[in-house]
Amino acid sequence: MKLHRYLQAVCSAGGNAVGAEIALAIGNFDGVHRGHQSILQSTVGAAAHGGLAPAALTFHPLPREFFAKLRADSSLAPPRLMSATEKLAAFYRAGIQHAFMPIFDARFAAQSPEDFIAKLVGMKVRWLMVGEDFRFGAKRMGDVSALRAAGVRHGFAVETMADIADVAGGATVRVSSTAVREALAAGQLDIAKRMLGRRYAITGRVTHGKKLGRALGFPTANVSLTGRKPALAGVFAVKLRLVTRGLEGVASKAGDTLLGVANLGTNPAVVNDGRHHLEVFLFDYSDDLYGKRVEVEFIEKVRDEQNFASLDALVVQMHDDCSEAKRILRGT
Repeated sequence: MKLHRYLQAVCSAGGNAVGAEIALAIGNFDGVHRGHQSILQSTVGAAAHGGLAPAALTFHPLPREFFAKLRADSSLAPPRLMSATEKLAAFYRAGIQHAFMPIFDARFAAQSPEDFIAKLVGMKVRWLMVGEDFRFGAKRMGDVSALRAAGVRHGFAVETMADIADVAGGATVRVSSTAVREALAAGQLDIAKRMLGRRYAITGRVTHGKKLGRALGFPTANVSLTGRKPALAGVFAVKLRLVTRGLEGVASKAGDTLLGVANLGTNPAVVNDGRHHLEVFLFDYSDDLYGKRVEVEFIEKVRDEQNFASLDALVVQMHDDCSEAKRILRGT
């Protein structure tokens, strides 16, 4: 899969950087849940049917993240479900051959709907799929009807994907990134799993930490979150896998799946710096993971984060957490 960071770089008088006409899916794709997966699958299918190259267009940072930073109001940006690298890996696994990830900045946000459509024409888009509520251009003035009208003028088809529903707690809910975030925040990992089509996981590189866990008898792998605020917090039973093949995001062999317990959050008992940390204690494992890229899969929540009056009290709780996590993992 080839990554294109600037839409301007793929537009030219003589053709495009892809070297072929394309079928294109557009969206934020945060989490790549079942609705997103249907869009990507339809795009790959349309490309195969029409002799086109399957492609996806997303944004970095996400538009809501950009506007939250612009207005200095972090509450405007929800926790991100996946990193840009994780999203690209999901595109790759779906069969996407070209990923367009332009920088969403003030200039991009200010472009008119007509300017955005001109970029699609320059990219040689012949088939396009978006969500039914897709908006684009300055002040979100462009909509699906504008895309359809442009498609008639410029010779590309526009398709939309209807919402996918899921039954959660007896109620029917729309599968969306927001609904996934809400389920994760509530510790409802099974509901999130149904909407995602897989268990929720975070991928990152193992870095050096304060090594307090080692001193307490619980050496942990500190997984980098690259500054992002996660959508869930607490102590969890987890599975950890070594990521060894780039965008494929898979372990090198089945034996690389390790079991453990993870603390995800601000870790007020030992750090108290306000930043979010992901620390994983692995059962029956002592090899060096520093610098390696790993995937942490969240199986079930054990408890919320909490503070402790002493390190001795923390150690007692950690033993209890390990026992509960092992009980949970025996069932998987």
